[in-house]
Amino acid sequence: MGAFQKLPGFRPYPPGQERVVLRRLPRILVVGSLLLVLPSLFARLPGFDMVALSVMTIDIYAISLLILHWTVVITIAIAAFIVLVMKGPAYVADAYPLVEDDASEGISADDA
Repeated sequence: MGAFQKLPGFRPYPPGQERVVLRRLPRILVVGSLLLVLPSLFARLPGFDMVALSVMTIDIYAISLLILHWTVVITIAIAAFIVLVMKGPAYVADAYPLVEDDASEGISADDA
């Protein structure tokens, strides 16, 4: 008997949008990260005369949006992976024998 035994009669579902999403996420992560860093880079170009406080404010906004972007991408990746796993084949779980407690047999509903 193998470690994984498929459930008889289970019909796997065809792949859907989750595979498309999982394929596009690396590109979305890289391109989105580069686009979010651009304002911080433009603020440092020699043609822009900005106060140091403005540059620091732009950096704070860029970093916070970058972290938000990464969090959203990771959350979407986790959700797409869960859908991908749930559409896969179902497996039979091994039987787990229940050890009954002898002390609980004497308790009735009136005692509780």
